Amino acid sequence: MDVSTFTERRTTLATDAGEIAYTEFGSTAGGPSAAQHRGGQLPGVQLPAALFVHGLGTNGALWRHVIEQVADTTRCVAIDLPGHGGTPSRDDLSVAALAGTLAELCDGLGLDQVDLVGNDTGGAAAQIFAGRHPERIRTLTLTNCDTDGNFPPPEFAPIIDLAKQGQMAEMLATVVGDPGSWRTSPLVSGYEHPDSIPDESLACYFEPVGGTVSKAREFERMLASLDPADLSAVSGALRAFTAPTLIVWGTGDAAFGVKWAHQLRETIPGARDVIEIEGAKTFFPEERPADLVPHLRSLWGR
Repeated sequence: MDVSTFTERRTTLATDAGEIAYTEFGSTAGGPSAAQHRGGQLPGVQLPAALFVHGLGTNGALWRHVIEQVADTTRCVAIDLPGHGGTPSRDDLSVAALAGTLAELCDGLGLDQVDLVGNDTGGAAAQIFAGRHPERIRTLTLTNCDTDGNFPPPEFAPIIDLAKQGQMAEMLATVVGDPGSWRTSPLVSGYEHPDSIPDESLACYFEPVGGTVSKAREFERMLASLDPADLSAVSGALRAFTAPTLIVWGTGDAAFGVKWAHQLRETIPGARDVIEIEGAKTFFPEERPADLVPHLRSLWGR
């Protein structure tokens, strides 16, 4: 699925805390329509729904190829986290607050239970959401992401230090304003083959977080707000989390090494064996969706 096909379906949900942009695909026969969502009319029919959560610097479009392959059996909802895609920034940009945004979207869409899928910092938000609301999680899938003890990864420390010093935003805006520099910048370090990613995909991700200095300042503020304590706070809850949990991990990722996937498996009682994707990096759900989709279908049983 190309980016424009995906983003044409993007819509927004108004909440007390602000608007949330999301994109929805899949079977919704008998379920609430986008118009009914906006109008606050929520029929009682609930279909199996999956909520896809991206990380910093991307947005819901990261999941478009995966969604295209599972939407025949599933109501697929891909959120744009605050400050990304079509969702405005917020005062609180901590990962704990991002997890709260997931709850807001589920409440607004009438999703009592979801198959939750997370990547990168979105995986940290997914863990916090699961720890806070285990009853709302049918299954949990984590791909290369932050974990307790590796949040944020040490490899990102220089960038986070610059953000805390207020020195990152202008550099980010300069890079985003020069498409010729994208594929050699740290912005694409999560790709195994960045030269194969369409320009429209990168533009879709980069413009909302660095298209202007003002936007870059908000992204800088989000980076500066990353706090290991937010993820550590749910470590006890995750040790009691028994919902079926799938861990699919690219082995080519320096920041999110495979050892962290095995730590997750040892932490979460509901976790199955770690499925290793040879050579894949953080954003493999976009680059290599076929390495994730069969495992999702098996976990979901549909």
